[in-house]
This record gives sequence, C-alpha cells and structure tokens, in this order.
Amino acid sequence: QVQLVESGGGLVQAGGSLRLSCVASGGSVSNYAMGWFRQAPGKEREFVAAIGWSAPITRYADSVKGRFTISRDNAKNTLYLQSNSLKPDDTAVYYCAVGSSYPSTLSNQYNYWGQGTQVTVSS
Repeated sequence: QVQLVESGGGLVQAGGSLRLSCVASGGSVSNYAMGWFRQAPGKEREFVAAIGWSAPITRYADSVKGRFTISRDNAKNTLYLQSNSLKPDDTAVYYCAVGSSYPSTLSNQYNYWGQGTQVTVSS
C-alpha cells in the first residue's frame, strides 16, 4: 500500500513562492505517473500538474502554466511542485496523487492520494 505525505504548504503573500513536496512510502512509484491536484473551499478538486514516470512528459492546467513547475526524484520517491508568482486564487489544499499509467488530468486515473497540504496566498 503506497502512502503519500505532502509538505511545504503555508501562508505566503501574493507574488511569493512555495515548494511543495510529496514523499511516497510503502512501494516504489518510479514506474507511475504522478500528479498534483487542489481543492479550494466550496469548489471541486481540480487538476494542477502531472508528470510521466520517466519525467520528460509534463502537463499543466492553464491557470498555472508558466508559474508552476512539477518535477520528481525517483531515487527519493519524491514529487515536487515549485509554485512561483502565487495569486490569491491559488489558495487551496494541494494533494499529490500516484498511480496513473500516464500523466492524466483526471483524478479518477490515480489510485493513491495524500492527505493534502494547505496553501494560502494573501493579497
């Protein structure tokens, strides 16, 4: 059973940066795509970014393209999300997920999820 633990969230002013991390345990995730999703209060969970198992393939939501960068270190079983130029609209709980065979934008393509880390961007 793969377990995912996110960290790196916090309170930041608009224009600031955060680096989110997600460490996987209980099994190797190197052969699976991984993704980041987020959920703001009163809204549905939405796709943020995804990365293929071999890393070169990445996908981003239009709302974060050019500001966020997803990466992974398979040797450390760790997924990252570098978030720059943060906006108040980026405020949400951020979740990492693993299990898709390709970097899907659909949450139902992922089998394992973390508990989330809160990101709050003040204006």
